[in-house]
Amino acid sequence: MTKPQVPTVQDAVTEPVPPRAGIIAESGENYLETILIIKERNENGLVRAVDVANELGFSKPSVSRALAMLKERGLIKIAPSGAILFTPDGRVLAEHVFERHQLLTVFLKNIANVPADIAEHDACRIEHVISDETMNGIRTYLKDKKLI
Repeated sequence: MTKPQVPTVQDAVTEPVPPRAGIIAESGENYLETILIIKERNENGLVRAVDVANELGFSKPSVSRALAMLKERGLIKIAPSGAILFTPDGRVLAEHVFERHQLLTVFLKNIANVPADIAEHDACRIEHVISDETMNGIRTYLKDKKLI
């Protein structure tokens, strides 16, 4: 097996990193992922704005604004009781973001030997900008190595 060629300065590509096309912004994805995590943690699956605010360390008004935007986009509904409910599209997107986070964390910890806390933090940032093609490559690699 030959050693992989490291890109040279001539090969390097510099460009701003836009969010993936057609998907909501990083902050919206983080809110959906957070709602999913809280729902899964709670036996009753109940999530309210105050729970999201506490989990993220944000003010209740900031969370309320973000939730209103997710509601406007048809990703969540807010029940009269204040419970946050996913729409089918919102649930799919939240699960997609969380899966990316999980796979990237496994990859960083087990392949790149990054400490767990740093792998978690970095996975949370990378999950929003990595292409579907690269993510599929990582998923395939982890499956081939039987890490997932």
